[in-house]
Order: sequence, then structure tokens, then C-alpha cells
Amino acid sequence: MSSPDLQQIHAALATVNDPEIRRPITDLGMVESVDVDHAGAVTVRVLLTVSGCPLKETITRDVTAAVEKVAGVSGVRLDLGVMSNEQRAGLQEKLRGGQPQKEIPFSRPGSLTKVYAVASGKGGVGKSSVTVNLAVAMARQGLRVGIVDADIYGHSVPAMLGVGDVRPTQVEDMIMPVPTRPSSFSTGEISVISIGMLKPRRDQVVAWRGPMLDRALVQMLSDVFWGDLDALLLDLPPGTGDIAISLGQHLPNAEVVVVTTPQEAAAEVAERAGTMASMMHQRVVGVVENMSFLPCPHCAEAGVEHRLEVFGSGGGRRVAQTLSQRFGYDVPVLGEVPLDLTLREGGDTGTPIVESHPDSPAAQALAGVAKALVGRGRGLAGMQLGLSPAGRL
Repeated sequence: MSSPDLQQIHAALATVNDPEIRRPITDLGMVESVDVDHAGAVTVRVLLTVSGCPLKETITRDVTAAVEKVAGVSGVRLDLGVMSNEQRAGLQEKLRGGQPQKEIPFSRPGSLTKVYAVASGKGGVGKSSVTVNLAVAMARQGLRVGIVDADIYGHSVPAMLGVGDVRPTQVEDMIMPVPTRPSSFSTGEISVISIGMLKPRRDQVVAWRGPMLDRALVQMLSDVFWGDLDALLLDLPPGTGDIAISLGQHLPNAEVVVVTTPQEAAAEVAERAGTMASMMHQRVVGVVENMSFLPCPHCAEAGVEHRLEVFGSGGGRRVAQTLSQRFGYDVPVLGEVPLDLTLREGGDTGTPIVESHPDSPAAQALAGVAKALVGRGRGLAGMQLGLSPAGRL
């Protein structure tokens, strides 16, 4: 048996991505050494970013599988070490690309990431469920999606994605967002960060006021290494408080999706959330009416469509019409999501309905909203055009 080629082994290692940073471990300086003995056994020493890396088993599995494919390799042994402080500082500088630490990458004039803030006037309308399922639907289209759970007091997004007990890895003062089962989302990816992941205990209560809330939002946007995202979704707290104001200041280019339910009481307060976004010079791109109706199960068995309007009707259309008249541009109803027991169950078990039951009416409605958002051209609101006044001739 011929001895495996060292260059081919390095090429195989270059196909292995760090599961959190999602870049080749060879580019990140994580491969410290590769040794091959006369019998073709390969020993690879990989440096983890931090001691106790939560995804070290994934790295072990991926490195072993990649190297085993090289011709002549009789066995693979992985030796795991930990980066030194100097190596972590170098990795942080490499990832930031020399950019200032507190800069929010999505606010740069050249950012290609579409930023969507999902807002509601009141709680209990399913805003977080809509956010999570929109992210999954976008990932199923092959997009790289990030979620910021900006609902500081009511953070529920991690649990809805099945990562409620996972803590992010920190490299120096840079935080890695938590990846969520990328294999489930076709070619797309989802990563998430939440204040709930940064607490010492899951049951600890967050009791912060204005300045602390603003600082938390900035930290989740600037201290987290998001990499290259196609879309970033922010799950905002209900109402028109501090976070909504901070978002308008730090991400004026964010486009707002308003979630409401059909009843008049919910529609009225949803209009305020949309108006708040406009006051912060953000564009409202559409309305999602959640819990729109309950498909009658008995009529469905007979092949007849019959909608039971449990919470009334017309709330989403009213919000869209009012905001369109108020702003002077079209604010469409992006979708009407029916009541579905599976949608609620998916939020409890960490399996979003768009992933677990993609053919259900609710999943189809949410996928339609995601498709409409992804297909939109990006607006110029909040963006710097990079123009300077021309001198007089």
C-alpha cells in the first residue's frame, strides 16, 4: 500500500468547516500539525477555539470522515488541543477583517444582508413563531439566515429552534452565534443569538431598563460574528418601547414586518407598531395575519373548504390599508396563517412547522411570506449612497 500524500490530506482538511464559524478549519489556523506513519496512519492535531467546545464531537467526526477518504490512509487519530490567548486574538482579528470591534456590520453602506424586523403591537399574536418559521422557510430556499432574539424579556426563539439549553462559544470578546441543525435546512443555514443564551441560568429573570436594553441589542449585533448572511431576522418585543427605538437608531435600513391577528383590538395596536417603524424612518414591507382562521376538519373530510373565524376577520387587511394610507406607499398583506395545532406543538418541541410539516396549510402560508420577502428588491431607506456634492463648473 502506498503512503498517503500529505498534500491530499491537507486538501481534505480544507473541506472541513468549523461548525460555528462555518469556515474551513485550515483557514482559521485550527490545524496545528499532520503526521503520517509508515503504515498510513494519520494523526491530526486540531486546536479548538475554547476549552470544552460544545461541538468538538462534530469536528472530530468531520475531520475523521474527510481524512479517511484519502487514498492510502489506514486510520485516523485526532488529537484535540486548545488555542492560546495569542492564537485566539489572531483568529478574532482575522474574522473581523480589521474592522472596529463595535461596528454593526449590517449597518455598513455596502452590506448585502437583508434585515427584517418582525414586530407586533401586542404580545400573544405568535410573532416569535412567525419569525422562526420564516427563517426556516428562507433556509429551505438555500439562504444563510441569522436570527436575533431581541425580545429581551420574553426570549423564546432558542427553545422554538430546539437550542434552548445551548450556550454560544466566545473567542476573546467575540461571540459565535449558535448553529441550528444545518442538515435539516437543505443547503441553507440558520444561526441564532438570544439574551437567554447569555444568562448564567435559563430560569434567570432579565430586569433591565432603557440603557441596558440598548446595550444588549448592540452587543448581539456587533459582538457576534455572523459571517456572510443573506438575511437577518430580528424578533422584536411587542409594542413601541426602547428596543424599537434602538433598532431604528442602529439599523435604520431594517425593513419591518408587522404581525397581527384578525380581531379589531389586535389590529389597532398593530397599526401603532407599524407607525413607530415609520417614525424611525424604516419601511414597513407587509403585514402577516396570524391565527387567521381554523379550517373546519369535518368540511375538509368532505372536500369542502370552510373557514371558522375564531378570532373574527379583517384585522390584517385593516392594518395594511391603514398603514398604506398613512405612509403613502403600498403595505400588502403578505399572508394569512391559519390556526394549526402542529404549529403550536412545533414551538414547544423545537421543530418548526415549516420543517416538520411543510405541506400543511400554515407552513405553506409562512413559506409564501418568506418567498415574497426574499423576492423583494432591497429598498434604499436608511442606506448611505456614498455620494458627495460635485463642485460648480
